[in-house]
Amino acid sequence: MNILVVGRGGREHSMIMSLALSETIESLYAAPGNGGIASQANCVPISETDIDGLLAFAKEKAIDLTIIGPENPLLLGIANRFQDENLAIFAPTKEAALLEGSKSYAKAFMQKHGIPTADYASFTNADQAKKYIEKKGAPIVVKADGLASGKGVIVAETKVEALSAIDDMLVTKTFDEAGTTIVIEEFLAGKEFSLMAFVHENNVYPMVPARDHKRAYDNDEGPNTGGMGAFAPVPDVTEDLLAFATTEILQKTADGLMKEGRPFTGILYAGLMMTDDGPRVIEFNTRFGDPETQVVLPLLKNDLLQVFIDVMEGVNPKLQWEDSACVGVVVASIGYPAGYQKGVEIPELKPEGSSFTVHAGTKKLRTALVSDGGRVLLVGAKGSSLGEATNLAYRTLLPMKDSQAFFYRKDIGE
Repeated sequence: MNILVVGRGGREHSMIMSLALSETIESLYAAPGNGGIASQANCVPISETDIDGLLAFAKEKAIDLTIIGPENPLLLGIANRFQDENLAIFAPTKEAALLEGSKSYAKAFMQKHGIPTADYASFTNADQAKKYIEKKGAPIVVKADGLASGKGVIVAETKVEALSAIDDMLVTKTFDEAGTTIVIEEFLAGKEFSLMAFVHENNVYPMVPARDHKRAYDNDEGPNTGGMGAFAPVPDVTEDLLAFATTEILQKTADGLMKEGRPFTGILYAGLMMTDDGPRVIEFNTRFGDPETQVVLPLLKNDLLQVFIDVMEGVNPKLQWEDSACVGVVVASIGYPAGYQKGVEIPELKPEGSSFTVHAGTKKLRTALVSDGGRVLLVGAKGSSLGEATNLAYRTLLPMKDSQAFFYRKDIGE
């Protein structure tokens, strides 16, 4: 089969690392790919959002299945366009992807279908939003309604922080169109975890749970990022919790989308908080999470391509998972998630044993590998325990310990 993966980050490299193991793939392409992906797939210079270009390429190369990694092309309707041309694509339509594309839609959807989540209110007017904050107090959560690359969420510890977040989003337009509507939610206390599932219409096949670390610095300090590391599975997520999250959240979501005429095919991601009252949805994504994918897929025993095919055909893929732990540590450019320098040469890392390197923001510049984004690499490892995997990942990272251009958290997996 000829397979096309759309995207350029760590999530897409992780998918390609798994797909490259499939014996049924003749040609594996990535659009546009990155410096690491280029060693395992044919990278083509087509942007993720160039739907016309991707369509033309899929036809030219007789692509049998296209798999979408990032969120932006989903909201642009890439699945709709491919389906109109009778081209197989593993991705939700733009109507189903609105579950990620609009937090206010997602909150109203959950309320309608009895899916547990935090209380909320939506606003387009800053003064009204501020009155709501004055009434509710803090801590409280302020979110940009649209896509903001994982950075449009402010967990405000004080009313002053919350009011400032409202000004940033609704007045100074920090997040452009993504922040023209905001969602203000009650603060949920507890531990977070992520649960992803392969979904086709009413069929839901959950993966192992993962936990990511969103703050930039050790001890969960600093600004929110797209994720500074992750591990899977999550020891404190019990079988009962998983069963509840699968039936009361993932399955209800898939069923609700069917009822609303928005059938879902793709990856459904639930970001969950373990509260005293059970799991509550913090957010939905309608694609593989990043960096969770990088620690979940290495534990999958199945042929990933066959899983995609089975799910799309309504066949139970009978997912099988290694009895191991996987940890991934993100290496980021100094300054991330704010301004950072690109084009910096990346020190060579030498993975050993079960450790591995996933490329996110990298590109080849002549013979050198250089940075091309905020999150540059993820260094991961598998082990019989979380501790063993963590130790191996950090041992692999030693050549970057004193880097003046890159940084990473020292407490991933704790």
